[in-house]
Amino acid sequence: MSAPDNLATIWAAPFSEALEGLDALMAQHGRVFLIGAGCSKCAGLPLMEELTSKVLDSGMLDADTAVILKGIQDSFTGASGPNIEDYLSEIIDLLAIAERRAERGATDNQVFIKEKQYSGQQLRESAEKIKRTISDIIECGDKKIDVAVHRKFVKAVHRPIRPGKTDGLGCVDYLCLNYDTLLEDALALERISFSDGLDGGVTGWWNPSVFERDGLSSRIFKLHGSINWCEFDGDPLPRRVAGNVNVQSEGDKRILIWPASTKYRETQRDPYAQLAEHGRRALRAVPGSQKILITCGYRFGDSHINLEIDRALRESEGRLTVVVFTSDNEPQGQLKNWHDDPIITEQILIFANRGFFHGSNKTPSDADLLWWKFENLTRLLGGER
Repeated sequence: MSAPDNLATIWAAPFSEALEGLDALMAQHGRVFLIGAGCSKCAGLPLMEELTSKVLDSGMLDADTAVILKGIQDSFTGASGPNIEDYLSEIIDLLAIAERRAERGATDNQVFIKEKQYSGQQLRESAEKIKRTISDIIECGDKKIDVAVHRKFVKAVHRPIRPGKTDGLGCVDYLCLNYDTLLEDALALERISFSDGLDGGVTGWWNPSVFERDGLSSRIFKLHGSINWCEFDGDPLPRRVAGNVNVQSEGDKRILIWPASTKYRETQRDPYAQLAEHGRRALRAVPGSQKILITCGYRFGDSHINLEIDRALRESEGRLTVVVFTSDNEPQGQLKNWHDDPIITEQILIFANRGFFHGSNKTPSDADLLWWKFENLTRLLGGER
């Protein structure tokens, strides 16, 4: 294990003042964390770009799926940073076209990818094989995944504000974009009660009412699904089935990670729509209260997520504060747009690699600050100074 980063620069003025502001926000109710792929890097799991390369180069795909995926990849030539989720979404969209034609009795119910025709069944099977490959890569085979940093993180987030007191700061919401189960594993190992929307135990079923149970310390909204979720034929809602349980009578179990079939998107049976609605509510503060959204390991590359944050900021009447930890040296892209917007700039605190930015306060640094790394943020939230 490598030596921990030296954080002396951010413990001293002027950046120590930014940390004091962070401490004050963390002492409030209404905390929400947006967890991106960067938070799993310290456990040895790949970032989205790395995951995309691993899937493309895995050799685990059959010949037809490899050809389909290569054709989809080629169609994104010139695009800015396309990843495996983009490719899967494209396949799912083409699948929807093929299925719609078939359901309407069209004689031409196949779609073209790079001048080759494919049926809906072929696309469906290929999408599932790609998802299984993603799952296999994230699960790391027989290799044990180290959740030590995640355990320290949840302990820091849920630690009592006053030593010896158990009166926490209410339920903490986690908006998780990752397929892995590091967060759930860490919370369970630290005996912190949580709900991920499934009822039961090792084998469970989708029951979003569990998000409303009394006494929860945290709720996890897996906005992009999970590698330990599956769906049965005819039922798009998540299940969790123990690995040694035979459920052949329910048909093939399909891994439930984003993107989902378009078949249920306009109905109440779309699990992602339900999760998105819960996430949307988590960002809304009722009059007289505040919400604090802390983003970790997220690069603001998801337009849907960015739009929800933007709406929440503008509709909050100042009751939502967004705290961003970014590896960029200064605000870029969407973050720059928010920081430069006089209407919401005071609601955005940006802990960048080379400075701290909040409204008119711009505190640059000549050195890398590294507070954006998940393991370092964990140290800061744990009180290390």
